[in-house]
Amino acid sequence: MRTTRLAIMLLAGLGLSACEGMTPTQQNVGIGALGGAAVGGIAGSFSGNAGMGALIGAGVGGVGGYLYDQSQRSRRPYY
Repeated sequence: MRTTRLAIMLLAGLGLSACEGMTPTQQNVGIGALGGAAVGGIAGSFSGNAGMGALIGAGVGGVGGYLYDQSQRSRRPYY
């Protein structure tokens, strides 16, 4: 159990550090996909198929992150 927690924390740290050279759009899509995969995996585990739930959640979250970015981009002033 302790090594599992350590591995999860290590993977989370590596995942967050991978966002260093990304554009804001790529970051928003990635964050949306990650959050969607987490929620989808949890919801899918209740029906017995966590992998499929995570896959669908990642797709929906990625699209949601992209739409959020486009919404925020239209509100930014042009300089």
